[in-house]
Formats: sequence, C-alpha cells, structure tokens
Amino acid sequence: MLTAEQIRAARAMLRLEQSELAAAAGVSVETVKRLEGQDGPLLTGRAATIDAIEKALIKAGVEFTNGDEPGVKLRAKRKR
Repeated sequence: MLTAEQIRAARAMLRLEQSELAAAAGVSVETVKRLEGQDGPLLTGRAATIDAIEKALIKAGVEFTNGDEPGVKLRAKRKR
C-alpha cells in the first residue's frame, strides 16, 4: 500500500513540483497536497486517484518498495 511519505520522497527524488505530479496524474494540485499531508498508508482518497499518482511516479522513473520497510528508489537507467 502506498504511503504519503513514499509520494513525498518520490516527488523529491524526481524534483517534481506538486503541480507537475498533479498534471501527470490527471488530478488536482489540492488532491496531491491533501494526500501528501497525511501520515502513513493512504487509507483515505479514491483508489483510482492513488493509482494514477503511483503510475505517474513510476512512469517518471521511481520504483516503490514495500514489505517491512516501505520506501522508494530511482530506477536504474537502461543503456540503449
């Protein structure tokens, strides 16, 4: 389950503004602010909205880790 901390960390790693993430996910800036303002797992909010944010961050280059210690890391760039 995605956490508010993972969203904030992913956005920081990618150097994305909240407005840029909102545009990429097709949600409002206020929605991103509200979700990031929570603590822990995102239990409130529509599942489709959370999924859209997660997919936008993954597309931008992060990988979410779960398990005992949820986190986020940048994906290795592939050589062409």
